[in-house]
Amino acid sequence: MADLDPQAQRDVSMYLDVAVNAATEIELQVAVARMPGLDFSDELSITLNGNTIVPDEIISDSGNRIHWIHAEPGNLYVQYRARVHGQADPAGVGRFDPSLYLRPSRYAEADKFFGFAAGQFDTTASPADQLVAVTDFVRQRISYIFGASDPIDGAADTLMSGAGVCRDFAHLVVALLRALGIPARLVAVYAPGLSPMDFHAVAEALIDDRWVVVDATGLAPRQSLVRIATGRDAADTAFLDNHGGDVVLNSYQVSAVVSGDLPLDDHAEQVQLR
Repeated sequence: MADLDPQAQRDVSMYLDVAVNAATEIELQVAVARMPGLDFSDELSITLNGNTIVPDEIISDSGNRIHWIHAEPGNLYVQYRARVHGQADPAGVGRFDPSLYLRPSRYAEADKFFGFAAGQFDTTASPADQLVAVTDFVRQRISYIFGASDPIDGAADTLMSGAGVCRDFAHLVVALLRALGIPARLVAVYAPGLSPMDFHAVAEALIDDRWVVVDATGLAPRQSLVRIATGRDAADTAFLDNHGGDVVLNSYQVSAVVSGDLPLDDHAEQVQLR
């Protein structure tokens, strides 16, 4: 494994084209999370029918930045770009985290996996070894197939179908870890090296009082990931949410690159998302 150069620069950007068919409240989570020690500059532009909208920014305890707007019917365009300098401090462990991230959630329904996990994995192994076993199991059991899953599928659906995309891999990892008594959560990220490029989802597990990032898809080096949003599952980290109206996502584009060479990741070592 080769670490990311501490001086490396990461450039990320995204573009959304959204049709608003009925007035709605929209929440965007596309901005780089505000994490201790992270130095970055960014710019967010939102226009509706050619008119600039200034969003309200809400920052969660995890550093998520939700940008809220009220949108009347029309054409909504969102552009975001950020330049990240260096690395953030490792994510801290809140006092409530071990409780919150053991609980079953909408897409990581850990309570459905208690019996399965106890029979599939060595429950006497250390949490670090169980993390490796779970990640390997999901990587070997699930095929990455775009369009194979539905946006409302949970971890149980993914296990039964045997296929999905990054969020499905992450949800299954999270659900299995929670079923084994290991706090786990989902993180939405920008992922330099990902192909095809898109928003990406990975899991974080609480191992020895450290948040360790795992990616059962193996599609991008973990060392260069840029945190966008952290939560129980995709319900907490969606890049676009609307409440009370009608929207259609016409198109979107995502870009994420790192200066110099991409780090090498053998996915066997513990890595913290920075």
